[in-house]
Amino acid sequence: MAQIDATKKRKERKKRRQQRVANVPTNGVGKDDPKAKKPKSKLREWTDALIFAVVVMLIVRTLLFDLFRIPTPSMEKNLLVGDYLFVSKLHYGTRTPMTLGIPFTQIYFKNLTLPHTRLPGFTTVQRFDAIVFNWPAEDKPVDRKMHYIKRVIGLPGETIEVRNKFVHVNGEPVPLQPGMQQQWDVYKKDQRVRLSESRLRQLGVNEYTPTANPNVLRVVATPEAVAEIRTWSYVERVEPYIAPADAGYSALMYPPNQGFTPDNFGPVTLPQKGQTVSLTPENWPFYEPVLRRYEGHTTAALDDGGFEIDGQRTATYTFAQDYYFVMGDNRDNSEDSRFWGFVPMNHIVGKAVLIYFSWDAEEGLPRFSRLFNLIH
Repeated sequence: MAQIDATKKRKERKKRRQQRVANVPTNGVGKDDPKAKKPKSKLREWTDALIFAVVVMLIVRTLLFDLFRIPTPSMEKNLLVGDYLFVSKLHYGTRTPMTLGIPFTQIYFKNLTLPHTRLPGFTTVQRFDAIVFNWPAEDKPVDRKMHYIKRVIGLPGETIEVRNKFVHVNGEPVPLQPGMQQQWDVYKKDQRVRLSESRLRQLGVNEYTPTANPNVLRVVATPEAVAEIRTWSYVERVEPYIAPADAGYSALMYPPNQGFTPDNFGPVTLPQKGQTVSLTPENWPFYEPVLRRYEGHTTAALDDGGFEIDGQRTATYTFAQDYYFVMGDNRDNSEDSRFWGFVPMNHIVGKAVLIYFSWDAEEGLPRFSRLFNLIH
């Protein structure tokens, strides 16, 4: 009988221990205690995961890289409409936010601006870099302006000039790089001869139009394609098409009333941080918009030929930041620095480095051959 009682007591003790283990987790709160942590619902789990993903994406896109889609053909053939790009903010240094608003939208507090800076990068802006920047001509806070992508042609302190379509930097010609294209006039030896459309398409020439001269066909082509066309037996010569001075371009040029065209522009010296320039009637039309729009000053040209900045008469000015001259790879289908002026350093978002996806809207298909291509 005593043995039976002992066995019964052992079973009861074991049962009590099991109950204590089941009811008392590591935090010491019992399962039936009102303080006990209840398991999350599926909706709560998905909400937490979504919030975490948004926060991570916000941090990554603010500090590391951004995403950009090519909306226009201004960079063809190198970058096509429908290309989706990774834009590195680390190359030139991350620009801290300038305004506050709702992430991933254009809704922001219009009367609130933040002190901002640019963190150190591991390189500087180089000639021929494809950069994404906020369009300077738009009248909004800098980081809320529309995004543009162009290629850097002129660096701070350099003198830029376009002579009969050829870009010159500090007096030296800068030829078109591979993949860049512009309009060319193809002169045939005989007007009765037609250029082979299939051969043009094989060279990537998809835009060609007749001109008033029956011997001339105007094409949009890369230097590589033009070199091939020049070898055709029925082609006499190929020359760049130069826009006439009376085509109405001067009303669009920056600065206005200089008689510039997209093919004959400048010379103009790009402002450089810390550079002091003498203000003259010749350079005032170039620099006055820079002082007013991007350096934050009030300006005035005086009747006696002098100048005022912030109400003070002065003959010199020292620039507070660097400025760049940018152009599209599709030279005759690009509104760039020839039209609206320089790109200030504080407008630069980052360097375009990689195509992560590409969609051909005309075919309704992805361009798989462009996926994960590096941008040169």
